[in-house]
Amino acid sequence: MTNITQSLIEFKQNPAHYVEELKKSKTPLVLTVNGKAEVVVLDADSYQEILDKIEYSDNVKAIKEGAASFERGEGKSAREALTELGEKYGLSR
Repeated sequence: MTNITQSLIEFKQNPAHYVEELKKSKTPLVLTVNGKAEVVVLDADSYQEILDKIEYSDNVKAIKEGAASFERGEGKSAREALTELGEKYGLSR
């Protein structure tokens, strides 16, 4: 994904224009101060997409770690876990 770079001063002069462009292009806007990148701005949908991808990645990692743990004999079967939960919370079948 490429991004667009703009000075913070120029962004502040016409933020509505840049917001419209962000919504259309779905491309991050890097704002600079004194020529140095300081802030990244992106539309809400793109931000949510990034959060969703991070959450998915975290879930896949957790599943893989759980599977590896179980394969090492560190886990419990679903039946054992459900039985323990039932006993702990006074649930019966």
